[in-house]
Amino acid sequence: MTTNSDQPADFSTFVDPHAEREAEKYENPIPSRELILELIQQAGKPLRRQQIAQQFGLESADAQEALRRRLRAMERDGQLSFNSRQKYCIGSGNNTIAGRILGHPDGFGFLKPDDGSEDLFLSPREMKPLMPNDRVIARVSGVDRRGRREAAVIEITERNTHQIVGRFFSEGRVAYVVPDNKKINHEVLIAKEDVGSAKNGQIVVAEILQQPSAHCQPIGRIAEVLGLHMAPGMEIEMAIRSYDLPNQWPEAC
Repeated sequence: MTTNSDQPADFSTFVDPHAEREAEKYENPIPSRELILELIQQAGKPLRRQQIAQQFGLESADAQEALRRRLRAMERDGQLSFNSRQKYCIGSGNNTIAGRILGHPDGFGFLKPDDGSEDLFLSPREMKPLMPNDRVIARVSGVDRRGRREAAVIEITERNTHQIVGRFFSEGRVAYVVPDNKKINHEVLIAKEDVGSAKNGQIVVAEILQQPSAHCQPIGRIAEVLGLHMAPGMEIEMAIRSYDLPNQWPEAC
């Protein structure tokens, strides 16, 4: 089952294609394993048991207990994993990979696993809600034409980009910051009330107020104006700010 809508399908009214099989096995059948997997896949993120029950319209205590048992069975069989946030993810916990995001100027990226194994390729689509240095849990989704393992992000566990240094632009009703770090492929949108004293073309520091998602660019505010693009010493200042180099030194230095 697929949908072109950004809104999740109404699973409470959806006819389970495996309902007949389930009815043969159980006196009070609940959604099949296949339908549960479809729900979590379409949600695009891990779900709590209560959320799954709500989506399927399971209200009685018996139905919710049956769902709990089914989810535990799917977990034992490796179809689902139960993460530290008490949510269900697709795939066995043994097959998930935790790591850090590496960006690329061309829009794609890589997942650098914590276990030291080979990096996994992330398509531009997978990178849309991500920033370099974010931490995620992912699963291997396939192999690309070059033989590289591809990853699909299951959950973003940690955000590590909170400020961006770049050039400020204001065009009509739209204001945004283009990052100096080419590995960041998001322009940061700035609301008019958050522009402050920034002028078109200046180098600024933008504080991230809302991280990117699959459908939205990051949103921020101007936290500091560094100066003109071609001002003496600006390239050094931008490098220090962009790559978290030390910019304050003890008096002895």
